[in-house]
Amino acid sequence: MLHPETLQFYSDLSLNNYKEWFHANRPRYDIAKADYLQLATTLLEEMQKLDPTLANLQPKQCIFRINRDIRFSKDKTPYKSHLGIGLSNNKNMSENAGYYLHIDPTGSFLAAGIHMPPSDTIKKIRKEIATFHEDLEAIFDHPEFKSRFNGFDTDERLKLKRPPQGYSADDKAIEFLKYKSFTVSKPFDISLVTDPKGVNFVLEHFKILKPLNDFLNRSFYE
Repeated sequence: MLHPETLQFYSDLSLNNYKEWFHANRPRYDIAKADYLQLATTLLEEMQKLDPTLANLQPKQCIFRINRDIRFSKDKTPYKSHLGIGLSNNKNMSENAGYYLHIDPTGSFLAAGIHMPPSDTIKKIRKEIATFHEDLEAIFDHPEFKSRFNGFDTDERLKLKRPPQGYSADDKAIEFLKYKSFTVSKPFDISLVTDPKGVNFVLEHFKILKPLNDFLNRSFYE
């Protein structure tokens, strides 16, 4: 997927995360960025064949700036030492379901869904789940999905302990309805990033996740 030198640049950056080093290594960054953009282009072009919601996206809209927003962060290092590719009409995947690839030697993963949406979006998704929970269960129970994923990502921040307002504890879909974020993810070894088979691995998993994105996105169109 990526040239080994691209990963080496970001590895070196993580150890030298200050402006003077970055400017001295700007030619290396320019080469790494071109490699990064090419990967985004390849993934987008392949997924556009399958998912019409991505039709109007351009590759440059799918990558992220290397500069960190440090205004409200205790960590003042100026640059990101990881790569992200978001295939969605909303790159942060907070208002439309999409696909995400995160490349980081300390923890790489691929994901799909809607991440921490605003309250009005959550209400629409919960209505869809409550009405058509059998459709969501069928997606999660599909053999290809079950062999690779474990349902929605779960931690204390992403799920309510009590039923959300307007829903009862005995609702058939109550465990799904408690979620505040609707993403599914899978970690993978960093060695895949420089493996020629890595792109196929990512695309294979994104294609399996497409029915989940279709289900979530239809919350906004019906």
